[in-house]
Amino acid sequence: MMYVFFTGDQLKIKSRVQLRKSAKAQLLGDIGSIFGDEVEKLDNCKFETANIDDMSLILVDGEPLLFQVNGTYFPTVKGVLELGLMKNIITVDSGAVRFVVNGADIMCPGIVAADPDVSENDPVIIIEEVHNKPLAIGISLMEGAEMKGNKGKAVKSIHYVGDKLWNLDI
Repeated sequence: MMYVFFTGDQLKIKSRVQLRKSAKAQLLGDIGSIFGDEVEKLDNCKFETANIDDMSLILVDGEPLLFQVNGTYFPTVKGVLELGLMKNIITVDSGAVRFVVNGADIMCPGIVAADPDVSENDPVIIIEEVHNKPLAIGISLMEGAEMKGNKGKAVKSIHYVGDKLWNLDI
């Protein structure tokens, strides 16, 4: 499986195209089935695809709220903040925060809570325990119920606060 990481130089938008209503409905259904009904807030918004380097980004009313990796759509960290998504959540302790915001994968010892409905290879949202703010988006490497109190890597980080997707200026 190939992962895209958002480090290094500035991202550059190569093209922007408005999404058709049928594609928008399909996308909202897919995201809603993973992250919950909060995505219904986007129903009346304008959706555009933006090709940036080797990835596809979804702009919602001009804001980068979703991105695609290997055919799966994920919310950006800004998208999580905007929509208030509260499903597929992995909570890390304060000691893990500095590693997560530098792009590190999430290790089991740093996890204080995990959504038990998370399955292996599911998209997940990493939040910190004190303020419940999102720090990163990743792909689960194990079941949610196995993460807390286990050893090893639990989540592969693919986007985090401070990376070039976070800093994208549209």
